[in-house]
This record gives sequence, C-alpha cells and structure tokens, in this order.
Amino acid sequence: MGRIVKHLGLVDYSPTWRAMQAFTDNRTADTPDELWCLEHPPVYTLGLAGKPEHLIMPSQIEVVKCDRGGQVTYHGPGQLVVYLLIDFKRMGIGVRELVRRIEQSVIDLLAELGIEANGDVNAPGVYVRGEKIASLGLRIKNGAVYHGLSLNVDMDLTPFSWINPCGYAGLKVTQIKDQGASLTVAETAERLLPHLERHLTVKKETA
Repeated sequence: MGRIVKHLGLVDYSPTWRAMQAFTDNRTADTPDELWCLEHPPVYTLGLAGKPEHLIMPSQIEVVKCDRGGQVTYHGPGQLVVYLLIDFKRMGIGVRELVRRIEQSVIDLLAELGIEANGDVNAPGVYVRGEKIASLGLRIKNGAVYHGLSLNVDMDLTPFSWINPCGYAGLKVTQIKDQGASLTVAETAERLLPHLERHLTVKKETA
C-alpha cells in the first residue's frame, strides 16, 4: 500500500492539527498512510507534558497546547514540517524504533548535504555538534501515529531563544542554512521524502 504525500504550503497550526486528529479517528485498516509536508506561521506548541515555565520570554507569538509528546517548540516559516500519519500496527516495530528511523531519515539527508548529524537516545531529535536542527513529537492513537518532525531549513531562529527548546534550558538550535547548505523548504522536502520512505518501509522477514 503506497503512501500519499501532500504538499500543503503555509498553513495555520490549529486547523492542521484538528485535520490530523480527524484523519486518524476516521482511518480504517485499509486507509493509506499520508505524509503532509508544510510550513506554519509563527507558533509555539506545547506537548502533553509541556510546562508553561519553558516559555521564558513573553512575545506576541501564539501558544497552542496540543496532544503530541514532548515539551515546547517553535514553528515558523522556513522550517519544514512533515506530519506522519502512519498505521503503526502495520509496521510491527516499537515506538523507540520508529523514532530512531525518523531521526535516521533526517541524518541521512544531512549527510547528503555534507552535514554530520546524530540522534540522542535521551532527547529525541537530530543534532549537529550539540545544536538541535530537527525536533520530533508523536502521538499514537488506536495503533496509528500522527504529528511528526520539524527540520530547520532557512528561518529566523530568534523565537527559539525565547523558550527552553524541548524543555532544555540553554539548548542551542541551528538550521541547514547555517551549516552551509542552501535549500528551500520545498527542495528539502523533496530530498527528505525518499529517506523517510526507505526507513518507514519495514521489510517483511522471509521464512
């Protein structure tokens, strides 16, 4: 069963989140998985365990409390967001393995661009020399996954300095542009998708 990829452009956070919930609630065993590639206008999102004290500087940026895992993060134009609407049961792997595969997709893309990156078993996401370049937050409901990843491409990183990103005080963030690669968000999506497709396809064991 093939995955459907949708390029949604710049869309508001809350309606997109509600659409993910509706998609997940209405899907059946036969519903194809979908990957939504998009950007959001400036918004802070707090995960289920999100603590308001991690918003350390008041600003005009909207704050949305949502139902993904993780703490607070920032989304804004110039950041690629990929929402992964996946039937997790079909994959036959654990959550930690799913997270690792998503991270590895980003790491492989960055390697293509000459950027050395790594994951961290204690703090999901992808890092370049200790600076966070991609964040991850998932929700699993009825054996299906929604929410996904955000990858900083070419954006104003300033609003990250007004929070403790992902709940870590002093955590620095970076982006593809600052690591010497020049890509648009759309180009980044096109180059990331084959890696996601490869890592999210679980090969069946042959007897």
